[in-house]
Amino acid sequence: MMPYERLDAWRLCHELTLATYHVTAHFPDDERYGLTAQARRAAFSAGANIVEGSAKHGVREYRRFLDIAVGSLSELSYIFRLSIDLGYLSRDEAARIAELRERAAIVTWKLYRSLGTRPEKPAP
Repeated sequence: MMPYERLDAWRLCHELTLATYHVTAHFPDDERYGLTAQARRAAFSAGANIVEGSAKHGVREYRRFLDIAVGSLSELSYIFRLSIDLGYLSRDEAARIAELRERAAIVTWKLYRSLGTRPEKPAP
């Protein structure tokens, strides 16, 4: 198991990415390079930034990647809202995925905050 796989934040973001791919598969074909692609990129970005940040050696750099992940999760919030308003997502689908997005955002934010402003480790 990779170290990032132990992180609840990554697990939730991964689950959210899978759910995002599932619900966007039913979006109209003319959204393939628009809303569908943007939703998938934002969901993927959240998990990928957690993975990349966890491989960094400094806390400050790790926090920067977590900050980007939180931003991507916020972007998804608007994408899902727009998808409801456009009629691409049912209220039930939207509620389920919004709850998952919210949990992922809270846990990712808590991970970010838990790192605080710890001093950097000296280079070996």
